[in-house]
Amino acid sequence: MPIPTNQYDLIIIGGGPIGIACGLEAQKNNLNYLILEKGCLVNSLYHYPANMTFFSTSDKLELENIPFISNNPKPRKAEALEYYRRIATSNELNINLFEKVLSVKTPKKNEHSVTTTQGVYSSKNVVIATGFYDIPNYLNIPGEDLPKVAHYYNDPHYYAKQKVIVVGASNSAVDAALEIYRKGGEVTMIVRSPEIGERVKYWVRPDIVNRIEEGSIKTYFNTSLKEIKEKEVILNTMEGEITLQNDFVLLLTGYRPNFAFLKSIGIELSDDELLKPKYDPETMETNIPGIYLAGVICGGMETHKWFIENSRVHAGIIIRDILSR
Repeated sequence: MPIPTNQYDLIIIGGGPIGIACGLEAQKNNLNYLILEKGCLVNSLYHYPANMTFFSTSDKLELENIPFISNNPKPRKAEALEYYRRIATSNELNINLFEKVLSVKTPKKNEHSVTTTQGVYSSKNVVIATGFYDIPNYLNIPGEDLPKVAHYYNDPHYYAKQKVIVVGASNSAVDAALEIYRKGGEVTMIVRSPEIGERVKYWVRPDIVNRIEEGSIKTYFNTSLKEIKEKEVILNTMEGEITLQNDFVLLLTGYRPNFAFLKSIGIELSDDELLKPKYDPETMETNIPGIYLAGVICGGMETHKWFIENSRVHAGIIIRDILSR
C-alpha cells in the first residue's frame, strides 16, 4: 500500500477510466502518485443512464491490456462499472474518493499546490482528467429550473404514462425517447436541426427514425423550446408558436467541461466557440509546465472528439514526458 504523504510526483484529478489509466501508468513506472475524485469511482460513468450501452466494443475500453470480458459485443454500464472497479481494487490504486479539488496553484516552477475539501497537496506534476459530464448545456429559458425539468436521464420507469418532452437529437436523447416510449410514456422530441443527429449509434438510428415516421414518437424538427410551464411547454416552430400539454421535460442537450476551473488554473482556451484548452499533443502538457490534460476535456466543446477508446493512450504519453525530465 502507498505510504501516506502530502507530496507527490503526480496528482491526477478525476477518477474516471482515463484517470485510472494515468494511475496505472504512474504506478507501473514507480511514480509517487495520487488520484483525486470528487465522487465515487468512475463517477460520471456511474451517473450514466441505467440501461446505457457503449458505442465501443469491450476491447476498445480496456486499460493496460487487462481483458474486459462482456456478455455482449457492446458492453453495458453495469459491466463497465465492474471492470473499472476491479482494476482499481486489484491494483490497489492510490485514490481518494469523495474529495473535490477546489484549486490548483503554481507558486513556483515544478511545484503545484492542490487544495481539496480534505486538505492541501504538493506535486511536481498534475494531470486533469475531469471529463465533461458534470455541467449541462443550459438553454437559459423561463421555467428551466422547475422541478419537472431534468438535464440527466436515468431510468424509463419513472416516466410511464406521462407526457414527456425530450429535447435533443444525440445518443442520450434518442436512447431516452425510445426507452420511455417502450415503457408507456407519451414522448415528444424537440430537435432544433432538420433530422436526428448523424452520430447517433448506428444500430439505434434506424429505430428512432422508424418510430418517428410511424408517428409513435411525435417529433418537431427545426424547433426550439421557448418556455416551460407547470403543465405545458411553448415551442418555437417553423409555423409559429405551439403550446403542448406536458408532465416532464428532459433537456438532453449535451454537457461541457468545467472551463471556469481550467481558467482558474491559468490554462489558456481558444478564443472561439469551441473553447479548446491549449496543450501540446506530443506531450499533453498545457501552457503551464507540469500540468497536463487527458481524455475528453482536451476537445473543449467538441465533447464527441475524445472518448475512452481513443484517449486512453494519453496516460502513456504523459508519463513518458514526465519521466524524460
